[in-house]
Amino acid sequence: MKILVKVKAGAKREMVERVGEPALNTRGTKVLMDFYNVWVKEPAVDGKANEAVIRALAKHLKVPASTIKIKSGRESRQKVIEII
Repeated sequence: MKILVKVKAGAKREMVERVGEPALNTRGTKVLMDFYNVWVKEPAVDGKANEAVIRALAKHLKVPASTIKIKSGRESRQKVIEII
């Protein structure tokens, strides 16, 4: 499963918010990914915010952090995350 994430690093508190869900086309298949906003306390320095995003999503989605990978957007606020 892939999700789209918008990250706010250096926030006062950690929070995960689901903003949107997949839309269906007329054939009943998914055409868009889930969309989440994620706030983390860690700064966007040396990958610290990316690690915090993975931990926050793992806790929110109740999955092991090892199953979450950043597919694209490592150095961007918007990321595509894959959950295996």
